[in-house]
Amino acid sequence: MALRAARRLASCSRQRRFLLPSQPPNMATTAAAFLHSHATSFGYKQVREEEKSRLVGNVFSSVASTYDLMNDLMSVGLHRLWKDRLISKLNPFPGMKHLDVAGGTGDVAFRVLERIKSVSHRAMQGILTDIEEDTHIYVCDINPNMLNVGKKHAAERGYSEEHCLSWIQGDAEALSFEDGSMDGYTIAFGIRNVTHIEKALSEAYRVLKRGGRFLCLELSHVDVPLFKEIYDVYSFSVIPAMGELVAGDRQSYQYLVESIRRFPNQEKFAQMIQEAGFERVEYENLVGGVVAIHSGLKL
Repeated sequence: MALRAARRLASCSRQRRFLLPSQPPNMATTAAAFLHSHATSFGYKQVREEEKSRLVGNVFSSVASTYDLMNDLMSVGLHRLWKDRLISKLNPFPGMKHLDVAGGTGDVAFRVLERIKSVSHRAMQGILTDIEEDTHIYVCDINPNMLNVGKKHAAERGYSEEHCLSWIQGDAEALSFEDGSMDGYTIAFGIRNVTHIEKALSEAYRVLKRGGRFLCLELSHVDVPLFKEIYDVYSFSVIPAMGELVAGDRQSYQYLVESIRRFPNQEKFAQMIQEAGFERVEYENLVGGVVAIHSGLKL
């Protein structure tokens, strides 16, 4: 009996050894390799590329109504100063064709418009000129809920009848604008949410005129060790809890914090901008490196 059992066991072992080469590779290894080649990050999670835009869309649909309030709370109002600095570096001018991407709430576009009106008033004593009539600012956002918030803000500011302000639902990776049609391109706190940053940068380069300026305002990596520790505690403990308390949505703000950490550091992102074709690429750290303004010129 023992001899027969041993022979049977040996036979089964030989069969298994024979079958192994014809079986598929380890499923976990295969899945990981497949996911790696067709995946992107959604915060700290790896998801399929086709899923990311849907998931990000869900996040911003969820936070749209409280987005401005949460920005004020999370940054202690500093985001307003950061955006003012962005506009200062852009230096808008009358007659400008400007594209603000991922700017659904209108925060940046309104600043551009106000700066142009201020310049026009000082230069022309308030007289409308043909140059000023040529001014056009396009707000492009993939999320219709964010655009609705912006349109509401425009109405509150008395801008709803401004013919120079257009609201466009569109994808940063596949813009509907013609080649060389814009004098300026801005994107504030939005580029880290696109699926392919390289494609968004390539599109920015494509739609700008020669001499056109690209400016990106983005939460970035902290370069001060002690401040980094404080910032990490604030980001991962306070912000999601604040999101739950104020917006009733902890998950979305957890993603926003994680997406900042997954974004390339200042030097790497500047290199990516340069690789897209831009010249004179530079960045400016604000508040210990938490926020950086990157800029480039299309020559």
